[in-house]
Amino acid sequence: MSEIAILMAAGLGTRMLPLTQKTPKPLIPVLGKPMIETVIEGLKKRGVGKIIVVVGHLGEQFHYLVEKYESITIVENTDYQTINNISSIYAVSEELINAKSDCFICEADLYIRDSSLFECPLDHSCYFGKMVNGHSEDWVFDTDNAGRITRVGKGGTDCFNMVGVSWFTMKDAQLLGRLIQDEYGREGYESKFWDDVVNDNLEALDLNVHEILPDQMSEIDTLSELAEIDNIYSKVTRN
Repeated sequence: MSEIAILMAAGLGTRMLPLTQKTPKPLIPVLGKPMIETVIEGLKKRGVGKIIVVVGHLGEQFHYLVEKYESITIVENTDYQTINNISSIYAVSEELINAKSDCFICEADLYIRDSSLFECPLDHSCYFGKMVNGHSEDWVFDTDNAGRITRVGKGGTDCFNMVGVSWFTMKDAQLLGRLIQDEYGREGYESKFWDDVVNDNLEALDLNVHEILPDQMSEIDTLSELAEIDNIYSKVTRN
């Protein structure tokens, strides 16, 4: 059975105000195309059979994707305003538990420059990552000598940085769904990222890093980063 993909598109995108007051961040065009569509088209080229888009902020604006692309499903995250992004994976946790194929989990606010990054053969659960020399305050991975991820967390030096794409075997996707359900409702869960749950269960999930080239994709978090890629936004300023 062909793979499935979960696209996380529920966030408020506050670092890209004022654009995100009226448009969800994944739908902001970059060089003429909404960011989420660059992700969808890359996944479609790979042959992913089902794509689930988890929406929250201005979620109704994503419904055109169902008409434009085959096999798109929209799922609403009703907790996105009060609970961290663990809530988006919880919203599709039953899909994971009942998965009959391997599964991508991707941020929807990525600008994919080179869709071939999705075309690589994968046979081991992994996070996609790019090597960053020096210190980084972003989400990073520590690995052991065999390449197995030993930590998923913020801050590290001379290590792989998270880029917002991960891939789980069917077995690990099912396990992740159960782990998310188990965590949801426990003390402090409201502030957790879903990656924190992965970090807490690395012995069971056994992930490695799949390296990508820095120029294959861009993570756009701020207006200035957006303007660097698409100068049409150079005159947009925050309120």
